Amino acid sequence: MLAAATIAAMSPPALAAGLTDLSTIDRAVAEFTGAAIGSPGGARLPVDRRLRLADCAPGMALEWYGRTRNTVIVQCPEAGGWRIYVPLVDGGGASSVAASQGPDVVSRGSRVTISVKGSGFTLSRQGEALEAGAIGEWIRVQPLDRKGDPLRAQVLRPGVVGMELP
Repeated sequence: MLAAATIAAMSPPALAAGLTDLSTIDRAVAEFTGAAIGSPGGARLPVDRRLRLADCAPGMALEWYGRTRNTVIVQCPEAGGWRIYVPLVDGGGASSVAASQGPDVVSRGSRVTISVKGSGFTLSRQGEALEAGAIGEWIRVQPLDRKGDPLRAQVLRPGVVGMELP
């Protein structure tokens, strides 16, 4: 009972003291890649602010993932540490700014197929586009069963959005 009262009396910053500041991960990835978030070669998006990663005393380790260097692995090297994969904007110019110059092939409210490809598997399900987008753009989509939160997926072709897992 006393422990519960002590925790309840602590301020939110005190409770969050044991967590990694996610903006430090964003800065570390930008420094590692040499490109800002959203720029060619930089992170596609900031790290998801819903993540609750334990503080990493030894410091984060960053390395390239994949033959094409399109993802950065950020990990806490201590025993029981965490690991996240940060996808990058294609350095060849497939950034959202370049992609948005084409016509929208998915309109807001339209039914789309959400395709997720990984090493040796492909999953697909139906969803609804929450934003319009051109080929190559990242848009928000909602699975039709509405059991989960909306997610971000890249427009692959008319009526199909998806992502590749590292």
